[in-house]
Amino acid sequence: MAVVVEGWFGLLAAAPTAFLLDFLLRQIEPPGVRKRRYQEAADLPLAADLLAAAMRAGAPVDRSVLAVAEAVDGPLAGRLARVGRTLLLGGGPTEAWSALDGVPGAERLTAAALRSANSGAALAGALTRLADDLRADRATAAEASARRAGVLIVLPLGLCFLPAFILAGLVPVIVAVLGDVL
Repeated sequence: MAVVVEGWFGLLAAAPTAFLLDFLLRQIEPPGVRKRRYQEAADLPLAADLLAAAMRAGAPVDRSVLAVAEAVDGPLAGRLARVGRTLLLGGGPTEAWSALDGVPGAERLTAAALRSANSGAALAGALTRLADDLRADRATAAEASARRAGVLIVLPLGLCFLPAFILAGLVPVIVAVLGDVL
């Protein structure tokens, strides 16, 4: 700001601009964190299906979660292993399932698990429905992203074709009309 805007005003504007830019740059999510979050969200429906299958086979919740943690690869496996170990060691359901905090879509899985722990309701059916809902949400988000890309492509195309249309279509007509008038 001190270089772009000359004088004292540029120097005065430099400090707030530096703080604002620092704040905005700190809000940007690092690529590794973003990739981990996407991977966890992608693995969650499969983990919910596997967990439901293990519970339908008769395994208790803690053993089911540990088995799914071994079967699922990626960052979600570590979180599930923490849930399973906490449950196995006698931790409360709220404490155990809090390991999934921050995983997109896991709040519904956590709510279903806590509801099941408190009421004794079957968890397998809720997990199957949850997996289907998560897949549907992901398909809807992908479709919305594709539609948004179609809308966003209009601006660059317009910026390229509009000047070409003006130069190739309108300028010769205007020059011809002005040549006849003058």
